[in-house]
Amino acid sequence: MTVDSIDIKVIKIHRLTQESRIKAFVDLGINDALLIKGIRIVQGKKGLFVSMPTEQGKNDRWYERVRCLNQDIRSLIAQKVLEAYGPKLS
Repeated sequence: MTVDSIDIKVIKIHRLTQESRIKAFVDLGINDALLIKGIRIVQGKKGLFVSMPTEQGKNDRWYERVRCLNQDIRSLIAQKVLEAYGPKLS
């Protein structure tokens, strides 16, 4: 599977207004066949980054609910999400 064969669309962005490291939640569609809800845009020490949905385990550790097995796809998702978040970067 190549990056060129994947159509990634940002379906919805829910921007948070309160001061928090989490700036927005994003719903993402892939090839009009898969919907990923709850992707987060987070303000880190080196700028904004994209975090996949997570779930807390019984051991109190956090685990990704969605994991990209291909780094090129992961980078493309991050790029599309941050582009859609757009000029209101903070």
